[in-house]
Amino acid sequence: MKLISWNVNGLRAVVAKGFVDFLKKYQPDVVAIQEIKIADEARLKIKFDFADYYEYWHPAQRPGYSGTAVLSKTEPLSVKNGLGCKKFDDEGRVQTVEYPQFYLVNTYFPNAREGLSRLDFKTEFNQKLLAYLKRLDKKKPVIICGDFNVAPQEIDLKNPTANRHNAGFSDEERAWAQKYLQAGWVDTFRHFYPTKIQYSWWSYRFQARRKNIGWRIDMFLASSRIMKHITQAYILDQVQGSDHAPVGIEVNFK
Repeated sequence: MKLISWNVNGLRAVVAKGFVDFLKKYQPDVVAIQEIKIADEARLKIKFDFADYYEYWHPAQRPGYSGTAVLSKTEPLSVKNGLGCKKFDDEGRVQTVEYPQFYLVNTYFPNAREGLSRLDFKTEFNQKLLAYLKRLDKKKPVIICGDFNVAPQEIDLKNPTANRHNAGFSDEERAWAQKYLQAGWVDTFRHFYPTKIQYSWWSYRFQARRKNIGWRIDMFLASSRIMKHITQAYILDQVQGSDHAPVGIEVNFK
């Protein structure tokens, strides 16, 4: 089972840049998407053609902002949008998709923003999300994926010293990244590649992607007890269409 997560930074834009061809080439069983930036009304007018996939949408209330979606080749047992907290759910940040062996939680974490002006908002989001994940994990293993908007370790960004107190690499955000691991989740990419330097996001400025001045902020974390079924984790950093690269894992329950 191939699971891919991708912050597309605007669904309309990424479709125009070949998203359907991406689906045909890589044939993911599940695609978790962040930053769809499109409301239901606008999406239904366009009528995207994602053949062979069930579609589940959680747009933000604010037009052209945030939002998540899941495309799945098999129909899930259940799908739930939100955390049950209006200020986060209005931004379309969390979807929970249930499969027989696990829950998949598609998440677009808040950006702490310049000057860490939204750090308190992100901290509260982390608190509520981790409590929610722990409740889910009592029922069956949980795989959480998405744009975490934080580079957990110095190896996960090109310039750690210069970014020490910036959004995405502040001490507070990195501490929260560790709390998920301490609670029993495993960073799947680091599990397979403890020392590999590879990024999933690059600024649009200063030719950062061409120079590979990037950050690894897009991830799959998995309950430790399901790790024996995860056979691979990867970053598709050659795939274009967004300022983020798709990230993925492969799961085998046979």
